[in-house]
Amino acid sequence: MKNEHIALTSDPTDVEDFDVTIEALDRAQRARLIRKTRTGLGLSQSEFARRFRVPVGTLRDWEQARATAPDFAVAYVRVIGRHPDMVAKSVA
Repeated sequence: MKNEHIALTSDPTDVEDFDVTIEALDRAQRARLIRKTRTGLGLSQSEFARRFRVPVGTLRDWEQARATAPDFAVAYVRVIGRHPDMVAKSVA
């Protein structure tokens, strides 16, 4: 097993708990940002994906933290959160 840095150690009294790596915590924070931005705009995953030209499967993977959203995608989502109409017009 790789030497992964643990951000949160598991609870030894909980057999279902597990260590959380820094990488997993980062992935979860990115997922939350993307999901909160989308829901804050009142859009479903398919609406958001269509409006901002993101493959819906990719968006789902990012939101469910199955995949880590790359830095450029996080930056794009932050811009969408601040200027959704401008971004939508620029990709139309």
